[in-house]
Amino acid sequence: MSTENEGSAVPPAPGPHPAPPAPHPNPAVPPAPDYEPTAGRQPAASDAPIGSPDAAGQPGAPGPASGASGPGADAGQAGTWWSADGGQQPGGPGEGQGGQGGPGGPWGTAPVPPSGPSERKPRGLVAALLAAVLVAGAIGGGIGFWAADRESDGSDTTTVSAYGNPKTESRAPGSVSSIANKTLPSVVTIEAQGNNGESGTGTGFVYDKQGHILTNNHVVASAADNGKLTATFSNGKRYTAQVVGRAQGYDVAVVKLKNAADAKLNPLPLGNSDRVAVGDATVAIGAPFGLSGTVTTGIVSAKKRPVASSDGGGGNASYMSALQTDASINPGNSGGPLLNADGGVIGINSAIQSAGNGSGLGESQQSGSIGLGFAIPINQAKNVAEQLIKTGQPIYPVIEATVSTKDSTNGATIASNGTGGSPAVVPGGPADKAGLKSGDVITKLDDTAIDSGPTLISEIWTHQPGDKVTLTYKRGGKVSKADVTLGKRKGDS
Repeated sequence: MSTENEGSAVPPAPGPHPAPPAPHPNPAVPPAPDYEPTAGRQPAASDAPIGSPDAAGQPGAPGPASGASGPGADAGQAGTWWSADGGQQPGGPGEGQGGQGGPGGPWGTAPVPPSGPSERKPRGLVAALLAAVLVAGAIGGGIGFWAADRESDGSDTTTVSAYGNPKTESRAPGSVSSIANKTLPSVVTIEAQGNNGESGTGTGFVYDKQGHILTNNHVVASAADNGKLTATFSNGKRYTAQVVGRAQGYDVAVVKLKNAADAKLNPLPLGNSDRVAVGDATVAIGAPFGLSGTVTTGIVSAKKRPVASSDGGGGNASYMSALQTDASINPGNSGGPLLNADGGVIGINSAIQSAGNGSGLGESQQSGSIGLGFAIPINQAKNVAEQLIKTGQPIYPVIEATVSTKDSTNGATIASNGTGGSPAVVPGGPADKAGLKSGDVITKLDDTAIDSGPTLISEIWTHQPGDKVTLTYKRGGKVSKADVTLGKRKGDS
């Protein structure tokens, strides 16, 4: 993921630039040229070596996504977000001019020897030399070309040129390979096996030295209830694990390794997802389609992208105000780290946009990456992880009002009724205290435009219970604002 030239030079004759040779006595034979610019000619474009590079939307909330955590790979509806977890897998030379050449040519050409009977070489020899040099020029793209120089002492010299840095084995600090080498030992491939035969493959990474692994909820959901969970490191060591806590709404889970006293636990450094800018470089690591330790690169292509995703198993959707990246993310990347150019984790890879057809779990095919991957910002994921490690349950900030989750471009509409016929606006809750009612259309949360229910939910969940936010809403064609203090809900309902 350097080419050497070698050869000896044809020396020019000493002395000043000679006069042209005398005409040949036989006019039927054209005279040889005064000089041929053969030695040290400038290489043609085709002579240059070809290098090979080293390996490695739109507003509104997307529809529900499905993960590929079941057997086989799933396929999603066009315009659908899919969780990015995986199903069960079967076992020339440089432009160097040579020397500077004698005083006769711009590319190190050799000057012509003076004419005269005593200096003229046999014409057959001239033709042979010319042919030899032309042959060398023809193969110059693969080997090199002769370079002639005349030193002051008349000695022959040869200049050897080569492309590239001779230290090809070195890796600059901050390069993708350097980041990968430091990160891979702390990334694990997770295999989940449910009691009902459901299985899946995903990714996780070391969160702390106590053996906690951070990943997606949909990666481990099938094994959460007395299923089998294993984590395999890049060195091949495999450990059983157990679920510490999981948050379905955030799509975050924490698992802990069992009997891992011999494991080298190096927690990955966490970046600051609030400071991420569109265009920042990204590195994604995971096990797409079961291929552990796969590294892909890209950029942050958008921020605060409202995404509603699902694992395809019929569970409730999760919502995120996601980082969007064009780094290649496929089924099996779920739960893996999205890194910045310093090697800090800025997100947990969670969902992809699918352009394929299919309706969920058990489909025979699932579309791969189309350059639209989504990651949970690490600042949010860290808060959730700390809650799960401490209590085993997530805490959600809420306004205690039911909104429609259908796609919309007008805003988030407060529904007519809540779950099971209960009031859409909970009496005495934050929304009720702020004066919100059924039918109100919320269009902004602080300065963030709200175009749908999922967008509102994902934005609320970037806050903490007790935070104060300002909601802009429409009622009967009139625009109003309401200050709301967020309440809290513990656990998944």
